[in-house]
Amino acid sequence: MNLHQRAETGGIPATVAVVISIGARAQAVTAMRALGLTVVEFDRANVQDDEIDAVLRSHRVNLVCLCGYLRVFRVHNWIGRVLNIHPSLLPEFGGRGMYGARVHAAVLAAARRESGCTVHLVDEKYDNGPVILQRKCRVLPGDSPKTLGDRVFAEELIAYPDAIRAWAANSSLSS
Repeated sequence: MNLHQRAETGGIPATVAVVISIGARAQAVTAMRALGLTVVEFDRANVQDDEIDAVLRSHRVNLVCLCGYLRVFRVHNWIGRVLNIHPSLLPEFGGRGMYGARVHAAVLAAARRESGCTVHLVDEKYDNGPVILQRKCRVLPGDSPKTLGDRVFAEELIAYPDAIRAWAANSSLSS
């Protein structure tokens, strides 16, 4: 919703062509449709990469923005055109199984003084591609995974649009 709102107000040089939902909560899908966005839903257990590619191609997508995409994205057809946002300062606290509250709990268990988010180009490995940007926030005494996650999410709302603008402006990122 953040990316759509930024696109609508000129905050990013883009439009949301299609939202692909793989096993997302019905509330999120309903909210996307209420904004007038085209939503294509897939069942998590049965979705095939070729189906996702076909939807992206049919909507003439130039840039894929992963938002909570919890599986490996088949990137070979989209090299240099897939961004992901991760709720930690990669390379720390990334990789398979590291998402949401799990990441924030790991940051707290490691007694880090700061956390944040990373937007990166996607390659064949989880949370691995070249970093476009990171935004940081402090870890506060008494933080829980929820309170830290809320602060990291506030940074994500700024970071993803900034990264899209950087990608669009820098041909070396998109080639």
